Amino acid sequence: MLDFLFRRLTAAPGTARGAEAFDAVTRMAREPHWYVEGQVPDTIDGRFAVLGTVMAVVLVRLECDGAPGDLVSVALTERFIAVMESEHRELGLGDPTLGRTVRKLVRLLAGRTERWRQAANGEADWTGTTQASLYKSGVSPDALKHSASALKRFWTGLQRLTLADIEQGKLR
Repeated sequence: MLDFLFRRLTAAPGTARGAEAFDAVTRMAREPHWYVEGQVPDTIDGRFAVLGTVMAVVLVRLECDGAPGDLVSVALTERFIAVMESEHRELGLGDPTLGRTVRKLVRLLAGRTERWRQAANGEADWTGTTQASLYKSGVSPDALKHSASALKRFWTGLQRLTLADIEQGKLR
């Protein structure tokens, strides 16, 4: 009813800043190789681990663009929060626990982002960061090697992209 008052403040679904980049992150996190060759468990937690990892790597890359990258990073993170809230509502979480759950997911994303920042700067081992970011428990050496290599290729490719490419969801 009062929609006309807020039309310029709230973008239409799918057109909000960060939406295209988030959609691309989501598509990448759904790629079967993470779950087949990488042996990440195909569970809600496993899928979140892949989504959070890909998202964190993108956020670290956006930091390379300074203030303009920060704007995209904020929009991407806000989109992440909105989607996590929506997805968890669909899973049946209500208001008393929803906020707590979403805050936990944001903390997990922040932790992954810090780990990937250290790995990208050469302050942490890439393979160790991959293991901590994707796997709760032991993983086969071949699966870990696959995931670490895939993330390294992704990181290298992201560095070649412009900020506009990333914002438009062109992550490769």
